[in-house]
Amino acid sequence: MTKTMRATNCVGSRPACRIPMRVCCVARPQQAALTTSPSRETITPAQWLSVAVCAPLLLSSGAALAIEGDAAAPPHELLKGTTFALIHPAMNFFLLGSSFYAAYLGWQWRRTRTMGEEIRALKASTAAAAGAASADSPPAPNPQIQAMEQERTALVKGGFKDKHHMWGSLLLASGTGMAISGAANTFMRTGKLFPGPHLYAGATIVALWALAAALTPAMQKGNETARNAHIALNTIQIGLFLWQVPTGLDIVAKVFEFTTLP
Repeated sequence: MTKTMRATNCVGSRPACRIPMRVCCVARPQQAALTTSPSRETITPAQWLSVAVCAPLLLSSGAALAIEGDAAAPPHELLKGTTFALIHPAMNFFLLGSSFYAAYLGWQWRRTRTMGEEIRALKASTAAAAGAASADSPPAPNPQIQAMEQERTALVKGGFKDKHHMWGSLLLASGTGMAISGAANTFMRTGKLFPGPHLYAGATIVALWALAAALTPAMQKGNETARNAHIALNTIQIGLFLWQVPTGLDIVAKVFEFTTLP
């Protein structure tokens, strides 16, 4: 682009001369064209999902709901909400089912052990009867013994002993932790505990778990009295657990009534 500019004399107003001047303008590239802004298309669905899942956990209830003017709740206040209070009853329903499953595993392991003793006793009696009848011919196979051996082989493959020990340990550790956390949550929300049937039954269940677990060394040495006591203690524990459910549901109703999300 060419532009003619007029120079003026600094003394007078009359123009002194005309000086042609050539001014070249170069267009600069726009800054927006040089930088690329991230678009929604560059974010993968997995990243959007992680943001959607983690955002409510990292923000307070007011910030997560975008409520203007809400003060952010301290982190410990979340422990007094409905969500944390419901962990105790949810886990205890799981532990109740686990108690029945552990009892089933223990019974299957007991059958595995006692069936071996029954097979040995039956073989001894069969051999004695066959020896008395005929000392020359070998005894005929006993169909009952063969059926029992096949059943015991299937029981051994089930690994019920190890599974029973694993679920028993899970009950003792998780159940004790849940009992303590339930009482702690009640104290955090209300500032006190409420002695009553639910609390006493829960404490008794924890004590029965500990007593039943303490009998394990004696049971491993073949003490039949310890085995029977172990079964009796866990039977009482399951009965108390079932009896505790109605009072626990009453407490859950109060949680929904007197607490707020989260």
